[in-house]
Amino acid sequence: MFTSQSVLTLVQKGMMVTMMVSAPMLIAALLTGLLVSIFQAATQINESTLSFIPKLAAIFAVMLVAGPWMLATLTDYMRELITQIPQIIG
Repeated sequence: MFTSQSVLTLVQKGMMVTMMVSAPMLIAALLTGLLVSIFQAATQINESTLSFIPKLAAIFAVMLVAGPWMLATLTDYMRELITQIPQIIG
């Protein structure tokens, strides 16, 4: 049967998968934004839209490199959830 402990376990696992899948893109955007900010501070260029294209390119590159791993991680998690449906129903 489905207990509160099993619900918490499913939610915890879902949050961990979400963090694992989103972390590479967020880290790439963070590092790119930091580098662009340092460049802007060094050159005194105060254009707010300057960081948008490099961040977009970095996120796209990370998605190309880590995309298969992210898709496999999400697929494994969804397969695990779907196979647990009979246990949830009881």
